[in-house]
Amino acid sequence: MPDLRPLIGVTRSSQSGTTMTFLNRLALWRAGARSRVLKPTENASFNGLDGFLIGGGDDLNPALYKGEVAYDVRIDEARDALETRALEYAVANKLPVMGICRGSQMINVFFNGSLHQDIHKVYQDAPRIRTVLAKKQVETVPGTLINKLMECSACLVNSLHHQSVDRVGDGFKIAARDQHGIVQAIERDALPRMFGVQWHPEMLPFHRSHQALFRELVDHARKAM
Repeated sequence: MPDLRPLIGVTRSSQSGTTMTFLNRLALWRAGARSRVLKPTENASFNGLDGFLIGGGDDLNPALYKGEVAYDVRIDEARDALETRALEYAVANKLPVMGICRGSQMINVFFNGSLHQDIHKVYQDAPRIRTVLAKKQVETVPGTLINKLMECSACLVNSLHHQSVDRVGDGFKIAARDQHGIVQAIERDALPRMFGVQWHPEMLPFHRSHQALFRELVDHARKAM
């Protein structure tokens, strides 16, 4: 019998991200999907995929959004190229995409948005929170997909980022911010479904609201089969 579970492509960095990749694949499995890891160091094939999960990791090359050259951060240009190709494929084939942290930023930049390269230079009153635990509060925008999926207006999330969305990409809107105004989630109303969150729901496997994000991706990927 054919496998009726959708197949999701999960991107990862060239040299790191093993734990995040495992947790993303676990979350997708729990949501009813199969997954295929897409590495920049390999000739990644998108054939047979029903959707994409673009995960966290190194910063994007600032050249992608006309940012300032940064010499003190690690970038992965091969991964940038892989994920750009994945998004082009998703648009051409009408496949859903979910972005996590860097992945949310990648989606935004692909659709002509920009980033704050260092949130602490822009939001100087924001505390430097770095935790895998759900200790940071974000406010979801009423009426958005993220608000519906999370089932909360004030939601607790984790935080591992130092960059964020600045100008929102074409066709997207802000779906959540933290109390300091930093963008925490973006989404678009048009199909196929594409959305991104700045936090790491894969690291919160026992929080039903966070796992609902993966279920949303899988539900739409199933429709694309």
